[in-house]
Amino acid sequence: MVLRLGVIGAGLKAADYAKGWAAMPEVDIVATAEVSEASRQRFGDVVAAAGRPRPTEYLDAQSMLAANQGKLDAVYVSTPHVFHGANALAVIEAGFDLLLEKPMVTTVEEALALVEAERRTGKTVVIAFQGGLSPLVHNTKERARRGDFGDLISINASIWEGWKTSYEGQWKQNPAISGGGFMFDTGAHMMNTVCVLADSEFERLSAYTNNRGIAVDLVCAVAARLANGALVTFNAAGEGPPGCASAITFFYSKAIIRIDAWGKWREVTVNGIAEPREESEIRDTPMHTFQAVRDGRLENPSTVANGLRFARLWDAIKASAARNGEAIAIEVGAT
Repeated sequence: MVLRLGVIGAGLKAADYAKGWAAMPEVDIVATAEVSEASRQRFGDVVAAAGRPRPTEYLDAQSMLAANQGKLDAVYVSTPHVFHGANALAVIEAGFDLLLEKPMVTTVEEALALVEAERRTGKTVVIAFQGGLSPLVHNTKERARRGDFGDLISINASIWEGWKTSYEGQWKQNPAISGGGFMFDTGAHMMNTVCVLADSEFERLSAYTNNRGIAVDLVCAVAARLANGALVTFNAAGEGPPGCASAITFFYSKAIIRIDAWGKWREVTVNGIAEPREESEIRDTPMHTFQAVRDGRLENPSTVANGLRFARLWDAIKASAARNGEAIAIEVGAT
C-alpha cells in the first residue's frame, strides 16, 4: 500500500530525507507546506529528480491540511523546534498519522498535550530520532530487558560538532525559534538515545552551560541520577573543528556497551568477550520504521512517551543551568 505523505517544513533536513523517500515506490510525497520559496523549490526539485510528480505547494500548514482531507495518510513535520508542538497537534487533530522531527517539543507542557492528543485520537505518532529508530538501539534495549547485560550501573555520553561555525546566522542559533542551543539540537540525539536505553525516568540532575559569546548554549555538562539508581553524565561541545561525532558508554554489571547517538554503530562486550563491531544505515530508517509501525508490523520504538521523558530531562537541564548548577528534582506525574 502506498503511503500518501505531506510535509510541513521543507528545509534542508526534509530535502535530504526526500532523496531516499522519493525513490521508494511505496511513498508518494503529495504536498508540502513551507514559507520559503527557495526551500519549496529545492524540495520539489529533489522529488522531481527521482522521477516523481512535484508535490503541491502551500505557504502554511493549515492550508495544506485543510486542502488534503482524504488525499493524505500521514504528515512529516520538520519545522524549527518551537513550532513542533503546534504543528504536531494540528496534524493529529486533522486526522493524519505523524512522523515528527526531533526534538519532539520544547517543553513538558507541550509534551503532555501531545500525549493526550495521541491517546484521544488513536493516531500513530513516531518521533524521527535516528537513534530511537535504529535497529541497533532496538536490539540493545531488548537484550538489556532480557537481562543479558545485568544491572545498569552508569552511563557516560558525549557529543561534539563544529556547530558554532556550521550554523552561524541560522535559525538554530536564534533562541526565539530554536528552543535551545547545541545541547537541544545535535545534543538531543544523545539525550534521546540515553532516554531510550536507560529505560528509566530521570530523578535528579545538576547542569552547567556556557554560551561562549553566542545567543544560545554551546557547551553543556550534566550529572544525573536515574530512578533505577544508575548515574549518568552528559558532555556536549558545540565549538571545535569541522565534523560531528558521539560516543555513549553503558556500564552494566556484566557488560559494556558503546554506541553512538544516532545508532550508526555499536560495540558490545559481555563477560569480557567482545562481539564484532556492528554498523547500521540510518538515513532512510525513519520512513521504513514509520511504515512498519503504521502497518502493525513493528511496535513503536520512538514514542511520545519517551518524548515526554526527554522533555522532562531538558526542562530540568534548563532550570539547573539557570541556577548555576543547582540540583533539580524531576517530578514524574501521571500521564
